[in-house]
Amino acid sequence: MISIRGLSKKFGTHAVTNGLNLDIQEGEFLTIIGRSGEGKSVLLKQLMGLLKPESGSIFIDGIDTVPLTGLALSHTLKKCGYVFQFAALLDSLSVFENIGIVFLESGIAPHIVRPLALECIERVGLSGDVLDKYPDELSGGMKKRVGLARTLMGNPKIIFYDEPTTGLDPISTQLIHELLRSTHEQYKATTIVISHDVSIFKYSDSVAMLYEGQIIHKESAANIWNTDNAFIRQFIHGLSDGPLTATRKL
Repeated sequence: MISIRGLSKKFGTHAVTNGLNLDIQEGEFLTIIGRSGEGKSVLLKQLMGLLKPESGSIFIDGIDTVPLTGLALSHTLKKCGYVFQFAALLDSLSVFENIGIVFLESGIAPHIVRPLALECIERVGLSGDVLDKYPDELSGGMKKRVGLARTLMGNPKIIFYDEPTTGLDPISTQLIHELLRSTHEQYKATTIVISHDVSIFKYSDSVAMLYEGQIIHKESAANIWNTDNAFIRQFIHGLSDGPLTATRKL
């Protein structure tokens, strides 16, 4: 479904992605891990066309999106959905207006959009009365669910999540992870999650690690706790001594 080859992106002289290669199969649930500042979110933004790389290719369903712009890029990325780290809800709009914003802005009548929004809000485990609330009336976990409901309005075949459990307590974190997995199975969507939380491995098919601008290892989530890769082993076990801290101090 996604094939990345030689992807490079710099900010000034700092290479965030540096010749990165990665293949993601159709229907795969992939979690990408890596230390803070490694460029995981920048990688997602390149996949979504929000940032342009200096070089390389991003094939989505066989089409290289890197050279595309405007309507051609938008058309190709219609099959993709992006769930922002902090939901990115607009405070001045109701939950209904946030969820249905793309449809409403295109001129579709609210009475047509509302049943679709209701279906999506119920699929993420919230009741219909939430549609008339505003973001500042919601908990952090509810905002995450509303952000996902907005993404589901587009019936995506690929869903990108940027740190979906940041700021949540352990119980809410588990509920969100379960929601991600159930959404993955219900929509048969290829799922790519950026996360620091190793508890998501239970719900993932595979895990890849980003380090110094490259994917240095990818392995099935079932085998990841017994991996021979020293970088991943240090990261997931939270060890203070290893190759990560040998090359980069806090």
